Amino acid sequence: MDNTTAAAFKMAAYAVMEKHKHGMFSVFLLVYFVTIILNSLLISILHQNKELHQPMNVFICLLSLNEMYGSTALLPATMAVLLSETHEVPAKWCMAQVYFLHTYASGEFCVLALMGYDRYVAICYPLHYHSIMSNSKMWKLLALVILYPLIIFACFYSLTLQLRICGKVIPKLYCVNMELVKNSCSNAPYISIVGLVFIFLLVVPQLVMIVFSYAQISRVCRKLQKESQAKALKTCIPHLFSLMNYTIGSFFEIVQTRFEMSHVALELRIFLSLYFVIIPPITNPLLYGLGTKIVRVHILKLFIKYKILPTKLAKALTTA
Repeated sequence: MDNTTAAAFKMAAYAVMEKHKHGMFSVFLLVYFVTIILNSLLISILHQNKELHQPMNVFICLLSLNEMYGSTALLPATMAVLLSETHEVPAKWCMAQVYFLHTYASGEFCVLALMGYDRYVAICYPLHYHSIMSNSKMWKLLALVILYPLIIFACFYSLTLQLRICGKVIPKLYCVNMELVKNSCSNAPYISIVGLVFIFLLVVPQLVMIVFSYAQISRVCRKLQKESQAKALKTCIPHLFSLMNYTIGSFFEIVQTRFEMSHVALELRIFLSLYFVIIPPITNPLLYGLGTKIVRVHILKLFIKYKILPTKLAKALTTA
């Protein structure tokens, strides 16, 4: 950090939104508001109802907390820079955002891997689920999932902070580690190699866990009757959708950060760069809230209590 010479970074991608910045500000504000409300509502319902205090629901709460963390790291700063005249971000602010967004991204994958493991235990060892996923083990897994990305990325990021930064243009709406490295005037080829090692540590163990979990689930399901197969696989659908949704968004961001994408329209690149931190935090609480009957019932009860929906309509949806 002491070697940084740039006092601020110019966020070049904001130029394309200059003519519509007030409209885009409203969109970002709405997205942030919806994200916080949906995830807070889901956490509140899962926390307040003791019958929902199952390991999977605890992991869903952690997923929602991480998504609010990622949205808060991105959207308030994005709205502030959008309305500024220079579209510049102070260097210290930029470097803090890099840490927040990268730990959000790696943390999201860690939580999804943990949720995949939970589905594996629930389907493959249903009679031993509560003994395997005991409270003590659940809290140990939660601690691991929270601390692992924070510590692993901090170790790698400490190397980036030692670089001498001479450039000051970042062609994105937010700061990422690779752009800091590209703006470095230090001759440090080892950063790219070390970066690949840390990407391996932040992706491969989780990927192995997910592949192993679903391979075992597939093996067990083949031995079940069709009705039991459908019931077991139905419990996996929300997790699989969340996993694919987040993975696709992350893939878009990794590709355009690492490779030349000037042939793709800038507006499309901006949307794809935001996908992994905007779309999953909105779709996941809807998926796990409205898509899970017992949670949906509690949500609709709140709607009835506060007269958000007509009583007859809410009750009809409750029984659906």
